[in-house]
Amino acid sequence: MTTENERPGPPPMSPTILVITMSRRVEAALGTELGALDLTVARLGLLGHINGVPGASFSELARMSGTSVQSVHAAVKGLAGAGLVQDRTARAGSASAIELTAAGAQLLAEARKAVARVDTQLFGEQADPILRRVGAAIVDAFAGEIPRRPQA
Repeated sequence: MTTENERPGPPPMSPTILVITMSRRVEAALGTELGALDLTVARLGLLGHINGVPGASFSELARMSGTSVQSVHAAVKGLAGAGLVQDRTARAGSASAIELTAAGAQLLAEARKAVARVDTQLFGEQADPILRRVGAAIVDAFAGEIPRRPQA
């Protein structure tokens, strides 16, 4: 039992809580940047998947996004309505082949600049030293794990 002048010490550090706390900060900063482009983090992810696998089917996009085929259908319909993606096959009974339009590719390029701004803000040279170390550790931990596409 503690007295009035004694306070319990801080709880033990939890990597789970630390990652969740940091992810909320990152998502908020990225959401602000992407909002200026009328994008969300989820729509950016879907555009990135479509760009990474041109001609992907709805099922493939659902697997890559970790969501349902129905959710991907709805999201792609919205992206298509905005002129950002197209379905090359778009025939009843045939497999879809979703790809970015020129407008979608341009928006994705702008979104990548937004991500770079957030990276610089949160993890760059002028950022909090702890966040810089965490950012470097994350990049280092995944180096070689994620196949890199050649830059065009």
